[in-house]
Amino acid sequence: MNLNDHETAEKLMKSFLRFSKTNWQHQQTFFRYKPSEMRVLFCIKRGSSLDKPEMKVSEISKHLQVTPPTVTQLINELEGKGLVERQVDPADRRAVRIRLTEQGEAVQQEAEDAFLSSFQGLVAYLGEKESLQLSKLMSKATRYFHEQKNPSQVSEGEGE
Repeated sequence: MNLNDHETAEKLMKSFLRFSKTNWQHQQTFFRYKPSEMRVLFCIKRGSSLDKPEMKVSEISKHLQVTPPTVTQLINELEGKGLVERQVDPADRRAVRIRLTEQGEAVQQEAEDAFLSSFQGLVAYLGEKESLQLSKLMSKATRYFHEQKNPSQVSEGEGE
């Protein structure tokens, strides 16, 4: 590694640190809800379909890569706020399925609209070409760090 490589690595590291400190994901804040609660709402929305509008705790846990007890705790909080509801799975009475309530749907949609608007603003600021370039570079960086952490789980095209 030559001196330029070291300087470039330091610049890149500082850029990543500055970016993480911008707290970009909280620009459109939903003070009533924790980021972890919003991730669960988004996960349920994305993981559900018209014929199956709910998910099991284990499915949510797998998607979010957190433990089932963590998801259960978040579900308890969201249920207390009226954003999700539990239903016994008719096919397996031991399983419980989680679905968004009407209020949960509205909160999730409001957050999704706010995030989309924020990123549309970023596209307008950077321009189409640089936005696509940034997207590709971030996907590539994510893939690099994922491969460093999990060398046996390398997958083609992840994140693009």
